Amino acid sequence: MSDMIRIEHLSYIYNEGMPDATVALDDVSFSVAEGDFVGIIGSTGSGKSTLIAHLNGLNRPTKGKVYVDGRDIWADPAKIREVRFQVGLVFQYPEYQLFEETCYKDIAFGPKNMGLSEQEVARRVAEAADFVGLDKALLARSPFELSGGQKRRVAVAGVIAMEPRVLVLDEPAAGLDPEGREQILSQVKAYHKKTGTTVLLVSHSMEDIATYADRVLVMDQRKIAMYDTVENVFARAPELLALGLSVPQVTKVFLRLKEMGLDIDTDVYTIPYAVKTILAAKARHDAGDAKASPAPGKGGAC
Repeated sequence: MSDMIRIEHLSYIYNEGMPDATVALDDVSFSVAEGDFVGIIGSTGSGKSTLIAHLNGLNRPTKGKVYVDGRDIWADPAKIREVRFQVGLVFQYPEYQLFEETCYKDIAFGPKNMGLSEQEVARRVAEAADFVGLDKALLARSPFELSGGQKRRVAVAGVIAMEPRVLVLDEPAAGLDPEGREQILSQVKAYHKKTGTTVLLVSHSMEDIATYADRVLVMDQRKIAMYDTVENVFARAPELLALGLSVPQVTKVFLRLKEMGLDIDTDVYTIPYAVKTILAAKARHDAGDAKASPAPGKGGAC
């Protein structure tokens, strides 16, 4: 499978050449295969948001290269607008970016700017609204009349309607209640599965990353600390905790069980996987008990 995103020795300095110059990214290199779902985690100031702002050209590298679908996005600065149609970025609290009179117009804004026909725009708006679970009856209403969760869906639909090759989401469920959070993220995952779009999700919630991502990129001190499968990253839970990050609550439980002397694996990051791990541990325990028990008629009192 080819790389959809490739970052080579990316560094970024805010206010370069000024007394308050600040290094935000320091020699970052990684790649994301087409169709991957990558979770990005890291403490505040680790460089997460600066990194994703490079993926569609909002930030221009101080050093290094950013490739999307094999193309250096800054090879021709005049074409950076095309990159922003290819790489859709959903900011944290995206509902604050809503501005049109109706939800339909807000979702249609991007496709219209792509120069598409009204018929094609209408198709994309309808499909995007369906993808995010937005009732079609709401399309004629003002987005400012909607609930917080509904506004969030409109904002996400506006990016999906551009049908980007890459969807980048910065804390898309921030501020939502648990039900709204699960709805938004499960719809993003369903969209990913149905379309094969490459997805990068920034989140402070380890549970969200464990549930929805396939791979995890860990940022620390403006560099990449880890980049591996979900299983392999959360198997390094003590290292994550040492970086000041959290781990899923279920992982913490298994770490504690291990500390208490229980013979159990600790690379546990979701509830279903926890159930399987406990059943496997019980089976090992039962098998050990069976071996330890004397056979009938041997070793027992007459």
